[in-house]
Amino acid sequence: MSLRIAVLADDLTGAGDTAVQFARAGWTAELQLVPAETAAEVLAVTTDSRACTPDEAARRVSAATSDLRAAGARHLYKKIDSTLRGQLAAEIHAVLSALPPGVVAVVCPAFPAVGRTVRDGTLLVSGTPVSETAVGTDPVTPLTTSSIPALLDAPLVALDPQGSPADWARTLLSAGPVVVVDAQDDADLHRVATAVVELGERAVAVGSAGLAEPLAEMWRGEAPTLTALVVVTSLHDAAREQSRALVAAGAVCHEPTGEQLLDDTAWAQFVDAVLASAEQQPEVLLLRAPERGGAAVTPVLVADRLAGAATAVLRRATVAGLVVTGGDGARAVMAELEATGIRLHGQIAPGVPLGRLVGGWAAGLAVATKAGGFGDTDVLITAAQDVRRDRSFE
Repeated sequence: MSLRIAVLADDLTGAGDTAVQFARAGWTAELQLVPAETAAEVLAVTTDSRACTPDEAARRVSAATSDLRAAGARHLYKKIDSTLRGQLAAEIHAVLSALPPGVVAVVCPAFPAVGRTVRDGTLLVSGTPVSETAVGTDPVTPLTTSSIPALLDAPLVALDPQGSPADWARTLLSAGPVVVVDAQDDADLHRVATAVVELGERAVAVGSAGLAEPLAEMWRGEAPTLTALVVVTSLHDAAREQSRALVAAGAVCHEPTGEQLLDDTAWAQFVDAVLASAEQQPEVLLLRAPERGGAAVTPVLVADRLAGAATAVLRRATVAGLVVTGGDGARAVMAELEATGIRLHGQIAPGVPLGRLVGGWAAGLAVATKAGGFGDTDVLITAAQDVRRDRSFE
């Protein structure tokens, strides 16, 4: 699993409008309605707790936070309503209770693009304090105050525009565990996001979709190198030439011998070497069938062995996408991944479709397939580049 960021919202639409900020920034993002395996980097879930009692909302949020951390999320984004509806205080404290000591919740629900700003701790909707708008008399979650510090019993912290990210981080940490920050425009939101990034895992961002937008861009810069995994099971001369060009362009290549394919112990050692390479996160990792050998090394055996090695890589490394050349190999890889299909949305070159896996534990992974007997010499180079770029859902 490649999960890096979790978005935890109190309702479904909020989870979606925040997760899409990450998709726009190039992350693979999934809004999940029920727990399931995912290959997405950003997972958005909802606790459906906006209308719950404070105790029930806290219980749901605490459990969800623990589950998301166990799934491997490095960063948690606590999505709250941009007009302060819901059990904000209970949910924020529930998140912190499920995180290590010393984490600070940085609260800024501003979303200037839709008229939500925070000035002197007061949430304004198109310039009007939120409690004086129709939202304030919401029959389910009415508001009696527009002051976020009063609502959360938390201090308002100012981030000096002339300060440095390190200065802002120290200011927030010293005022924690829950702090409120103003933001009247996108420049202010960018400053808040910069402080959150500077704090790293010592901070949890709490905001609407507004703060998610700059954070999505900034956290993108932290992402590790993503590997394109290329599997060539075809023995056609064209495929061999294309794979040689890929190696010349810098791909790390692993090509088993006939003896390794036939012997289980030798094969296990080969896969270990492949995984050692994968853990170094090369830009392109190539698994290539050996030249034609003895009769005992059948095309089916080659396809099955390389599909198994590819699966091991996908379970261990952070893989951006998959390129498979050769029909038998493509079928074997899809079977290993338990995929039910490929949702196609374009092509890399004539005869080289590009899509995303449907079903199975790697659902959503970018994948390109190609027959072995055609294509320009550099087609695998282009395919590897394209699956590494094809980061977000179409």
